[in-house]
Amino acid sequence: MRATWIITANASRARIFAESDPAQPLQEVEDMVNSAVRLRVTETESDKFGPTAAGKSGHNIGGTQGVGAAHNAGVGAPNKTYQPAHTPAEQEAEQFAKDISHFLLQAHQEGRFKELVISASPQFLGALRAFLDPHVKSLITNEVNKDYTHLNPQQLREQLH
Repeated sequence: MRATWIITANASRARIFAESDPAQPLQEVEDMVNSAVRLRVTETESDKFGPTAAGKSGHNIGGTQGVGAAHNAGVGAPNKTYQPAHTPAEQEAEQFAKDISHFLLQAHQEGRFKELVISASPQFLGALRAFLDPHVKSLITNEVNKDYTHLNPQQLREQLH
């Protein structure tokens, strides 16, 4: 089937629909669920961040503060307990984006769709874009930064058209 695929996604769910004829209802191709996003923090994190974990501030950089743009220069690399400001939830969302991207690439290589429409929550759309193969990116005809995963197929079609 050489159809247009419509994907609606967020960090916890991705639904993929096929549209071969605008007069016919959308056909659901795949419903992917990222169950790791629904886990408790204690189930996804094994340890606490170290004392110099990178919060969203510059106070843990190991030098004098407020010396202008060069305040980081010369302070050296972070110590061994440094952890980037990348939460387990963000890592799981990235892995889910990779899984979706792999699925789309495989489907493209099998010739299952000719065009792609993507609707995703704004945060997840950025992650998904980062992992899409260039061949799949070239098939995107429309992008919408809205989360429509909760809509039924008819409502989704109305929102996108």
